[in-house]
Amino acid sequence: MSNTPSRANLITREGRVALEKELDHLWRVERRQVTQAVTEAAAHGDRSENAEYKEGKRRLREIDRRIRFLRKRLDVVHVVEYSPVQDGKVFFGAWVELENDDGQIARYRIVGADEFDPKKNAISVNSPMARALIGKVVDDEVVVHTPEGKKNWYVNAIQYQPFNENS
Repeated sequence: MSNTPSRANLITREGRVALEKELDHLWRVERRQVTQAVTEAAAHGDRSENAEYKEGKRRLREIDRRIRFLRKRLDVVHVVEYSPVQDGKVFFGAWVELENDDGQIARYRIVGADEFDPKKNAISVNSPMARALIGKVVDDEVVVHTPEGKKNWYVNAIQYQPFNENS
């Protein structure tokens, strides 16, 4: 077995911190609040017809399931730190600006599966776009195979800090 982490277990420092914050919030805040609500609902008598009690117990199971998942996940994820050696090439954690043949501009950050967020243009390292981008340099053509067919993009910029909104 190799010591090299699987792509499925890669995460940025910010991603790990976000998972740790979620775990802490679930454990210290949300679980305590729901447990208190369940205790209060149970005090109202017959639990078989007590919707608040049933809903509270359901929510408590969801919270506990997420807590177990996060604890296990945090044990196996590997934080990929930025290294100056990466400059000029697309690697995990990079922000990349692309342009297609129609002049459309797209910006993405390559992150771990736990951090994937379309609203933030954060794409998984396992996505077709990220796989096509890894190792590319500025001005390289990137061919991405999508369900709609092949798409051509050109790398305009690569950086390891967020893009300035004005640029």
